Amino acid sequence: MAVEQHVTFCRICEAHCGLIATVNDGVVEQLRPDKEHPLSQGEACPKGIAFTQVQNDPDRVLHPLRRRADGSGFDRVSWETALSEIGERLRGVRDRHGAETIGWYMGNPAAFSHAQPLWVKGFMDAIGSRHLYGSGSQDINNRFAASALLYGSPLLVPIPDLRRTHFLLVIGANPFVSHGSVLTAPRIRTLMRDIVGRGGRVVVVDPRRSETARAFEHVPVRPDADAWLLLSMLHVLFADGLTRPSPLARGVEALAALAVPFAPEETAELTGVPADVVRALARDLAEAPSASVYGRTGSCLGRFGTLVAFLIDAVNVVTGNVDRPGGAVVGRPPVEFDKVAARAGLATYDTYRVNGVPEVIGTLPAAHMASEIDAGRMRALLVSAGNPVLSVPDGETLGDALRSLDLLVSIDFYVNETSAQADYVLPATTFLERADFPLPFLAYMKTPFVQWSDPVVAPRGEAREEPRIIEALARELGTIPVSHPVARRLGKVFMRWFTPERFVDLLLRTGPGRLSVAKLRKHPHGLVLGKHVATGTLRGRIRHRDKLIHLDAPPIAAEVARLRAGGAGGDDAFPLRLIGLRELRSHNSWMHNAPKLMAGKRVHALRVHPADAAACGASEGDVVRLRSDAGVVEVPVLVTDEVMEGTVALPHGWGHHGGWQVANAAGGVNSNVLAGAGTVDPLSGNAFLNGIPVALEPVAVPA
Repeated sequence: MAVEQHVTFCRICEAHCGLIATVNDGVVEQLRPDKEHPLSQGEACPKGIAFTQVQNDPDRVLHPLRRRADGSGFDRVSWETALSEIGERLRGVRDRHGAETIGWYMGNPAAFSHAQPLWVKGFMDAIGSRHLYGSGSQDINNRFAASALLYGSPLLVPIPDLRRTHFLLVIGANPFVSHGSVLTAPRIRTLMRDIVGRGGRVVVVDPRRSETARAFEHVPVRPDADAWLLLSMLHVLFADGLTRPSPLARGVEALAALAVPFAPEETAELTGVPADVVRALARDLAEAPSASVYGRTGSCLGRFGTLVAFLIDAVNVVTGNVDRPGGAVVGRPPVEFDKVAARAGLATYDTYRVNGVPEVIGTLPAAHMASEIDAGRMRALLVSAGNPVLSVPDGETLGDALRSLDLLVSIDFYVNETSAQADYVLPATTFLERADFPLPFLAYMKTPFVQWSDPVVAPRGEAREEPRIIEALARELGTIPVSHPVARRLGKVFMRWFTPERFVDLLLRTGPGRLSVAKLRKHPHGLVLGKHVATGTLRGRIRHRDKLIHLDAPPIAAEVARLRAGGAGGDDAFPLRLIGLRELRSHNSWMHNAPKLMAGKRVHALRVHPADAAACGASEGDVVRLRSDAGVVEVPVLVTDEVMEGTVALPHGWGHHGGWQVANAAGGVNSNVLAGAGTVDPLSGNAFLNGIPVALEPVAVPA
């Protein structure tokens, strides 16, 4: 077979950079950046280029596996046997305990499949279970909760208009490493530098002098203090007459009243940001020709994540920087995913609660999975593209709970720390082995754009696409994985027509752009649909009945009261604050088995300020004990002034002990051991993973 070149795009992170795959005799030999891609223009990060080592990994699961009766490992079985036995056991759980005791957990990569989330949601709706969990509660659900309160839709999220803004305020985000989150912006480093190049400013608020902060103006802030800082900025904006609220804003006076007690002089000790810096920041943002405040993971994972996300948008709204060029924009993408998700029952918020916490986009907080299992309310669990034992707070307790389930099934291409405990592991395809379309991300593209990719190669071994697996599991339970009851009544006739490709084609043909999959195939490098994101569209996208932005949401007033009552949190026993850390060659917990990404003697290390290291008696490379009220880990020290004094930073996603050789050999620890499962943001269920009170202790070296 001749060597072939295939155009595709990366589905590891939200940038979706263009790639060219070199295929030789059905094997992907090389991935390189696509120079003809209109947005990424020949750029891609190390993870995308190294994905060949995931695609061809000798540790990859290529056949269905069944746990041996003695628990010592797995044996290969046929798909027919695996599906039949799983179906029998699921029916047993349903008959004995009810279908509502069957749960599903979706990991981060599931969002990069246009079909998997909808098929999973359809499966859960069809069997009648609300036990749907996702990695969003370790990442972004607070952002969705804030949007539900503000706009009436959790999936309506304004993004910064990078190409036209004059002032970009970045809070708790590191786009130079993440490449953007809830923001699809290939070449984001260039885009951000261009803001300064045309006379604008980029200011990064972060406890760590991150890769992004080093390139621009850096304002250090204490971990988990973003809500105090934003309220003090709002105080200045209102007190100094610097507001020009959007005509769509409702409840401006109520918001102003909430900000009254938060003068910068009152918050400086809590935030570590001097009052004069806060006042200048608020004034400069308000007086800029256009401005946008953007926050992501660092601002999401504190005790007040939903409040922070709400306040970020509130600053944009009251300075008149929402739905206008250079501000925070929503546009009108070729497929409006928020409307699609609403029809599928995914664009929901607080329609039901578990342990007093609202569901967000149909999912529950993963931090509560262990307690639901221990209480007997969940007896079987299916996990797709996820590794909750590493990614959920207190994963050791969750691991113990998983072992007590009647059935655990993993759909993945690795035996990871979670699937190592499964009864069955079903092999899934990689993104190179399936057709794809960036459906959830169209609304977050800084340039209106769309791209379709056909499979680059056939699935390796017996791997199958997740929608096909989900359909097979649904058949075992006598149903089809569709949320809409009318479609379910049509049964097999509907499913023969309703393929992932036809689904996308229907959305494109009925969307604003009147496109189709056939038309996109004529533009394999993607199709630019406009120079800028459209403005003046927000009123038509708001789902509140009055079509206004609700700045007076009652839950937010309650959160501000909780903020004032709780102070800085922590106590003298845990004087430091732990934050997370993204790495350019890591992506959560699943890319540590690629030798190229682990080259250079990578060491999992704790970033510690020189003063804090000296107080502990630790030097560069020493192993220290890091302790919280939830757990303890031992980890080497990297002494650096890139973190604020009183702050320590540790990358997440390490500490492997699954079925992957390179990852296991890399060592490291799971930072989520230090996070307690009982503490979640009450408005979203987001885990408390940033700003955890910790103590640092020396580890005695044996004589």
